[in-house]
Amino acid sequence: MRQAGTRIGRREGLMLLAAMALTACTPRKTAGPPPIDLFAAASLREVLDTLAADHLRQTGRTVRITYAGSAQLARQIEQGAPADLFVSADEAWMDWLDERGRIETATRRRVAGNGLVLIAPIATPDTPVDLGSARGLEERLGNGRLAIADASVPAGRYGKQALTHLGLWSSVERRLAPGDSVRAALALVARGETPLGVVYATDARAEPGVRVVASFPDTSHLPIVYPAARLRRVQGGGDSVAAQAFLDLMSSAEGQAVFRRFGFTRPPV
Repeated sequence: MRQAGTRIGRREGLMLLAAMALTACTPRKTAGPPPIDLFAAASLREVLDTLAADHLRQTGRTVRITYAGSAQLARQIEQGAPADLFVSADEAWMDWLDERGRIETATRRRVAGNGLVLIAPIATPDTPVDLGSARGLEERLGNGRLAIADASVPAGRYGKQALTHLGLWSSVERRLAPGDSVRAALALVARGETPLGVVYATDARAEPGVRVVASFPDTSHLPIVYPAARLRRVQGGGDSVAAQAFLDLMSSAEGQAVFRRFGFTRPPV
């Protein structure tokens, strides 16, 4: 009985040694490069998701993107959120971070432009709205509200500028359904919760549940600009070289072609 037990113990020991040797000879999987953390305006979701996927295929590095209203993202960055890059939907919030020493100023550049449109749920009649008349807008609203981003968000400011310029603001300012981002306003219209909404042209293009019923003249609001820059991490960390590579991709001919594909315009000089 002792001999049998000894043989079994030896056999198990030999098997364990063999497994350890096999493990030692098996190449270990190395962790991939750390992701690039990008904070970006909500209206950029489709184009940046596409560029991030292209970048992953080309370099093996993931771009981890957080989308929200530019105001919310800028405040999070100012409070120390660990991000490598920021793309805003206007110059004002990038200026705000620059004044607080949170961006690498020399890396700042404009990567895209956009237009502003009035949308309605796709199920409603395909009848345009005359932006030259408050009556036309009020009739289309009926008893409903106008979806628009909050005034702290770039899309909300552009929308207020356009409506004010056209003499329409006073007729809608008490009938707003504000959202914390332009995509929140877009969702309200797509779900049929509001009869009209003010969003970027690219948002309307990305959402099959809405239709464009009017386009705001470019002269009715400040130019819609998307500035991008590398950030200074408060706690250190991040890979500035990798972050710069993705920033350069956005402004390259290849990256700009992707922006055009999703309906963005060339940024004003």
